[in-house]
Amino acid sequence: MGTWDTGPFDNDAAAADFANALDDAEPEAREALIRGVLIRTIDATGYLAEAEEAVAAAALIAAQCPEGEPVDTPYGPETHMPVVPTDLRALADEALARIAGDEAGSASHWVAQEDWKQWRAMLTRLRVALAPPPPSFALFDVPS
Repeated sequence: MGTWDTGPFDNDAAAADFANALDDAEPEAREALIRGVLIRTIDATGYLAEAEEAVAAAALIAAQCPEGEPVDTPYGPETHMPVVPTDLRALADEALARIAGDEAGSASHWVAQEDWKQWRAMLTRLRVALAPPPPSFALFDVPS
């Protein structure tokens, strides 16, 4: 695995493999690619073989959330991503939780030790963006 930096597309698997697969896929197939990598990461036992792709997928989903940051990197997909269903937010968050908890696995090899905190902060920002907004309710009824 080649890593370059702490961003979600700053490694070979995400930039060269996942981004290219999204670019090559028909627009209607992109959601299935994103959903698939998230589910496989959540369901994986042992080594998380697609952790890098799952982080990239989560970043694409988070970019569509109100708190999300745009994916602005030359290594990400070049084609426009369609709006993804909101249920993918929960899957992305669950995949990120699984990756963040796998400190001995692929996560430990993503970045150099001195960049570990920065990488973890990126995961945290993605998870914050993916969190559903709190429910809105009245604290008390006001007669009209």
